Amino acid sequence: MGRPTVKPCSGDGAKLTIYLLVKSTLVTKYHQYLLLEQGVSPHTLAAYGHDVEKLLGFLADEGIDPLHAELDDLHRFAAALTDVGISPLSVSRILSGVRSFYRYLLTDGYIQADPTELLEMPRRPHHLPTVLSLDEVDRIESVIDLSTAEGQRDRAIVEVLYSCGLRVSELCGLLLSDLFLDEGFLRVTGKGSKQRLVPISDKAVKELNLWFLDRNLISIRPGEEDYVFVSARRGRHLSRITVFHNLRLYAEAAGITKTISPHTFRHTFATHLLEGGANLRAIQAMLGHESIATTEIYTHIDRSFLRQQVIEHFPRNKGRRPM
Repeated sequence: MGRPTVKPCSGDGAKLTIYLLVKSTLVTKYHQYLLLEQGVSPHTLAAYGHDVEKLLGFLADEGIDPLHAELDDLHRFAAALTDVGISPLSVSRILSGVRSFYRYLLTDGYIQADPTELLEMPRRPHHLPTVLSLDEVDRIESVIDLSTAEGQRDRAIVEVLYSCGLRVSELCGLLLSDLFLDEGFLRVTGKGSKQRLVPISDKAVKELNLWFLDRNLISIRPGEEDYVFVSARRGRHLSRITVFHNLRLYAEAAGITKTISPHTFRHTFATHLLEGGANLRAIQAMLGHESIATTEIYTHIDRSFLRQQVIEHFPRNKGRRPM
C-alpha cells in the first residue's frame, strides 16, 4: 500500500492540498485504528479527531507535510495554542491527542521516528495553598480562651506553628529536650527521622514559657513527660486530629472563612518569609524539604545565618535589632 507523502512547499493551493490529502487518508485510518483497535469511546474519538485537525490546519498554514513534521514544528504549534488563550490544561489535552496520532503513524509504518517523543507538555498550574495574613493569625490567637486549662497551650501551638513552620506531626512529637530557647532554636525531627534546627521567634518563646506554667500543674502519664504539648485531661501528648480540630474551631470563632489546617500555618510561615525578602534556600532548610535535607546542605547553612534570616524578614521580628 502506498504511503501518502507531500514534500514541504508553499502557497495557498499547496497548503490546501496537504491538508485535504492527509485528512482524507491518514485521519480516516487513524479514526479506524482508535475505534477498532483501541476501543475508545465516541467522546474520545471525537476529541482526538479535533486535536489532529487543529494540528493539520496549523501545519498546512506553515506548508509542512505532517509526515515530515519535526519537534520544533510541534513546539510552535503548542506555542500558537497558548498565544490564542488556550489554558495549559487544554493545551496538554490537545498535545496528548497529537501524541496519539503520531504513535499511530509510527506503529503503522508511515514515519520512522516519533517527533512527539520529546514534546514537552505545558506545566499545569498548581493550586496555591491557603495563606493567612498576619492579622488573621493574631485574630485566631485572640479568640483562644486563656482561662481554660488548655487555652495557653493552644495559643503556644498557633505561635509555634506559625513562627517555626512545623508540620503537625513535628509539633505533636516535639520534646522538651528538643528546645534550646536560650539560643533561639528548636530541634525538629521530620520525615524519615531527619533532624534539623529551626529558629524560633521571641513571641513563640514567650507563649511557650507561659504554657509551661500551666503544664507544670498537669498530672502527666509515665512516658509522656518529655512531650511539649500534652492534654490537661488525659496527660498524654496531643494527636494531630486534636490540633486540626481545635484550629478549625478557633478560625471559625475568629470569623475566618478560609479552610484552615495546621499546614496552613506552615505555608504562611514560608510565604511571609519569602515576601519579606528571606533567602529561598534558607526557607527550604527551615521547612526541612527533602530536596535540601541532606548533611552536605546543612554544612553550608549555619545556624547563625538561618536565625538572621528569621530576625530580618519574619513579621514577628519587625523592628528588632539584628544579632
